[in-house]
Amino acid sequence: MNHRAAWQRYALIALSIVLAFAFLGSRGLWDPDEGRYTNVAVNMLDSGDWLNPHRSGHVGHWTKPPLTYWAIASSLGAFGKTPFAARVPVALSYLVCVLLTWRIAKRLAPGTESTAALVFATMLLPFGASHLVTTDFILAASETLAVWAFVEARSGSRQPLAWFALMWVGFALAFLAKGPPGLLPLVVLLAYDHRSWRRHLGFQLAGAALFCTLALPWYAAVIAGNPGLFEYFIGDEVINRVTTDEFGRHGEWYGWITVYVPTLVLGTVPWTATAWRWAKALPADIRRWRSRDARRGDKAAVFLALWVLVPLLVFILSRSRMPLYLLPLFVPLAIIIAMQRRKEQRASPRWSWLAGWVLALLGLSLATAFWPTHKDASRWAMAIRERTDTPVTEVVFVEDMARYGLRLHLDAEIEKISLDPVPAGLQAHFNPRNDEDLATELIEAVNEPGAVWICKEARWPEIQARIAALGHTTTVLGSPYRGRIIFRTRAAPEPASPPATGMPER
Repeated sequence: MNHRAAWQRYALIALSIVLAFAFLGSRGLWDPDEGRYTNVAVNMLDSGDWLNPHRSGHVGHWTKPPLTYWAIASSLGAFGKTPFAARVPVALSYLVCVLLTWRIAKRLAPGTESTAALVFATMLLPFGASHLVTTDFILAASETLAVWAFVEARSGSRQPLAWFALMWVGFALAFLAKGPPGLLPLVVLLAYDHRSWRRHLGFQLAGAALFCTLALPWYAAVIAGNPGLFEYFIGDEVINRVTTDEFGRHGEWYGWITVYVPTLVLGTVPWTATAWRWAKALPADIRRWRSRDARRGDKAAVFLALWVLVPLLVFILSRSRMPLYLLPLFVPLAIIIAMQRRKEQRASPRWSWLAGWVLALLGLSLATAFWPTHKDASRWAMAIRERTDTPVTEVVFVEDMARYGLRLHLDAEIEKISLDPVPAGLQAHFNPRNDEDLATELIEAVNEPGAVWICKEARWPEIQARIAALGHTTTVLGSPYRGRIIFRTRAAPEPASPPATGMPER
């Protein structure tokens, strides 16, 4: 490695670390996503139950497999219960993706690796996602690990079988991060190189067994301990997410246009123009790749196009659509952009321009700490502390969005309750809209003097009347906060018994 290349690598490493960790803990957790994932992780850490994810003491949370919760809980246990610690696993996943982008590009298109890693590190979507607690970056890192191992196995490495084993480890981690969607790149690898799979069929079967050994024990354990959970996983978390708009995630026929087009356009900033030139030339390339000789000559380009287009097609056809679903595709997009720039003989970006963009990204990260959003759980925690003079052990949201980030910021249990009884059914059992009903919570509240209740100001008269009808009184704590009433409840004292009037016995 010459001096210039070494300097570029060290500069890229330093830049990536700064982008990953600068201002990582400068703001509180944002609900719903950051609060929800961190809440489950804190519950795991406090209860010692790392097998069954819970959103409250008695309600499970089965919408995602456990890898993200395990990673967050481990970080909180190591670094303390802070927003910074909650985001460390995501920041590390971002760095893993930067490194693996470099490694894959070095194999597929030698000479583009530094540019590819730089592109991924500075694209708007990967940078923004690296400061959010979600499953998506841990999934992206796991999938990219699997694809990197495949590329190494197919690129003349001395120990291809060991690389194939690592590939299955990566897919096992992806499966523990998000279930079946984590296996989408496997479809790409099978489509791209089915002959190699047949040639190593015996070992691939052993690799699949390794995958099952790592990925399936958690599923088997929780399904055995929770009757009906298998049907919920398959029916609601797989089939319904793909085929219905049950979860309200842009399921309209045009939903992919409103979600994925802006994600790809804005998410690739400041490299969008290069990505657009690649996309514009793609139809002609696909027609040319009908020729076997053309495919052989453009192996890297074909592989990268498949890596982007096959999962993208699945996401378009699915009726559950969210911007971060595309995050794993930004690794191949970064390599594509680097190859396109080399094809166009474009020089590396000027350091002055790059420094300006990096400062803009850091400024954006810092600005979020001062953005007055209702999503910031730390501000809710401050408002609650200002209105109470005793420790808060539980926060109960009545017919309102639960601010699960308060689990970390207040160290209090969070519950979401309904006025009426919780309906029965498989979906309601494993992913209920509410934890329990008002009557049940009021009975439990007798033994929870540290509980604070929150409801929408517009519904306060109705909720106050329902609480009174159940024999409890309410005390409002301070003025409303963001259109919400913060209050406490207690059982109304029983009326005194009238004095006896009968004649005493003789």
